[in-house]
Amino acid sequence: MLAAVLVLAGCTGPGVQGTPGGAGLRDPYFPDLGNGGYDVEHYALALDYDPDTRRLDGEAVITARATQDLSAFNLDLRGLQVASVTVEGRAARFNRQRSELTVRPRDDLREGETFRAVVRYSGVPRTVTDADGAKEGWLPTPEGAVALGQPVGSMAWFPGNHHPSDKAAYDIEITVPKGLQAYSNGELTQTRGHGGVTTFGWHSGEPMASYLATVAIGDYESGTSLVKGASRKGGLPVRTAAVPAEAEESADALRRIPEVVEWAERRFGPYPFSSVGAIIEGDGAAGYALETQTKPVFPGTPGTQLLVHELAHQWFGNSVTPKTWQDMWLNEGFATYAEWLWSEEHGGRTAQQTFDQVYAGKGAYVTNAVGGPAEVEALWSTPPARPGGADTISSGSVYYRGAMAVHKIRQAVGDDRFFALVRGWTEDRRHGNADTRDFTAYVEQRSGKDLDALWDAWLYGEGKPPKP
Repeated sequence: MLAAVLVLAGCTGPGVQGTPGGAGLRDPYFPDLGNGGYDVEHYALALDYDPDTRRLDGEAVITARATQDLSAFNLDLRGLQVASVTVEGRAARFNRQRSELTVRPRDDLREGETFRAVVRYSGVPRTVTDADGAKEGWLPTPEGAVALGQPVGSMAWFPGNHHPSDKAAYDIEITVPKGLQAYSNGELTQTRGHGGVTTFGWHSGEPMASYLATVAIGDYESGTSLVKGASRKGGLPVRTAAVPAEAEESADALRRIPEVVEWAERRFGPYPFSSVGAIIEGDGAAGYALETQTKPVFPGTPGTQLLVHELAHQWFGNSVTPKTWQDMWLNEGFATYAEWLWSEEHGGRTAQQTFDQVYAGKGAYVTNAVGGPAEVEALWSTPPARPGGADTISSGSVYYRGAMAVHKIRQAVGDDRFFALVRGWTEDRRHGNADTRDFTAYVEQRSGKDLDALWDAWLYGEGKPPKP
């Protein structure tokens, strides 16, 4: 068995009188998600997976900083068996209750210090069913598995502080049977064969929310290229992987990644990460695409609009990440509006024409996008900035009414100021977190306009706003 190591390096001692960190961060829709009392800086995960038995052995090293004097702290972990925990190299007491792993170090931890712990765990990771019925967590595939984490699935395969407000750097090593490959976020740092298995190492130096971490294990056809126009010396490396059944069909779509990134940089500002790519799974892996950081995962060959959407998320959601799950429209509204902009600038419908069709609730675009008349009506009953609960954070309102709100900002301030605002937003909040109040205050401050009526109608209001 491998070990899961949580690194929290620093001073401890009997003179510290700590209190337990919170077992949740009181997210409006997931109050038990995440943990208080510390901030993670780095995860080092070593995973060993056997597709035949579906057994996962893990070793995670997490470097974190205590934000209070701590007598105990919690990690989110669903399922899997914990063998032992150490903190600063010394055995720590621990107990499990549902998805909470409570760790009690031998000595209390000082506020402001970093500290290190080791969690040894193993077992068969779970597939999690969301409140809206979608599957996430650890999803077995015919030859391996794929891990998808939005909103809570990452706790199914490694212990951590699984709330989007706590972002960290990652190093992930995956050991798989010889003949299979393993992909993850960031850049490939090693491929090492030994004793009938192969270990793949991946490094993500920029901060990442845990729901954006991914592992994809299986038989893939890989590809590499370069975004030459990227805003970095030497260009931006592109690495892709596709299951054999999708490799030929997806080739044209994957070749468009550099084009889409170059276009997005002109609209949204410099690409925020040190690599980009995509992972193409088969239809059976998951019924949706996800913007996993640097390498979005697609359930089959994506169309251009879907490719644009998931790559736009690298700016909106991945670099600028919501403070809570209530703020999902900041991810999805902007990524959907990116689709509208792409269409407008590549010979398709203008953003205004798409807005008008969604507002009218008619046309093929609306039917395909939000699922039919019932979902179109839900656009007006569910405000995007207050989507209602865990089962509606991915509702059509969050995507399409969110995009409509972005378009209304563009109308209110004009094109030049709008695109300057968007680029300024991604620069000011790069690799950070933001909520709706942060965004609306930013827009008003930079534009010099009072937009309360716009926010009330398009972000917070129930019912269909008056015809534009």
